[in-house]
Amino acid sequence: MKTFSMTDVGIRRESNQDYMYTSETAVGNLPNLFLLADGMGGHAAGDYASRFTVEKVVELVGKSTFTEPVAIIKQAISEANALLLAEADKDVSRQGMGTTLVTATIIDNRMYVSNVGDSRLYLVSDDKMIQVTRDHSLVEEMVRLGEMDKEDAKVHPDKNIITRAVGVLPEVSADFFEVELEPGDMILMCSDGLTNMVRDEEIRQIILGQRDIVEKAEKLVETANKNGGRDNITVVLIEPFSDEVKEC
Repeated sequence: MKTFSMTDVGIRRESNQDYMYTSETAVGNLPNLFLLADGMGGHAAGDYASRFTVEKVVELVGKSTFTEPVAIIKQAISEANALLLAEADKDVSRQGMGTTLVTATIIDNRMYVSNVGDSRLYLVSDDKMIQVTRDHSLVEEMVRLGEMDKEDAKVHPDKNIITRAVGVLPEVSADFFEVELEPGDMILMCSDGLTNMVRDEEIRQIILGQRDIVEKAEKLVETANKNGGRDNITVVLIEPFSDEVKEC
């Protein structure tokens, strides 16, 4: 396995409310763990929400006595949600904060994914680019109901309104996905600072066109900024079947 991750504040924002965590080695009963969060709720609160949630999920996964990956992640997200709500109650400046969260762990040739909000995980190879996660956003709900087409959704003024987040309600509902991986697959986790600035097909071309995993990530961030950089940009790239391991 080879991974590389990077985050950038973008052109328009003064602070970075994205936060990520990657571990190619075991965390508790999971053999590896990858997390990405995009906070919301104002300057200080968004920063805090994403970092707090990621750190708590990592801590809770490490302590979990469950052995099944979905059960481990589900419990960790639920408990992190309750803890983030409690943090908001302690400090009026943090009330209303929340965060998206996308997680992945790879066991043999299977990947277990969860998401809350509109941060995404894609599976990319020579012949495909599949969005594994499903956005919890107002425009995505409208697309699913047939009230809007996908192209209109990409430029809709309400595209950043999300319908689920960690730390907003007493109960949080994450979606879970199980994916069979094949040689040549690459995994991309990203915040909407990338996908709102770079279309899916261009993302795929960048990933397939760059020489190594570092250049792929750098080019993705560079392109998002070149296209306007209106938000923080975070990418996590994973080559699950690479024999070369790189600390990032």
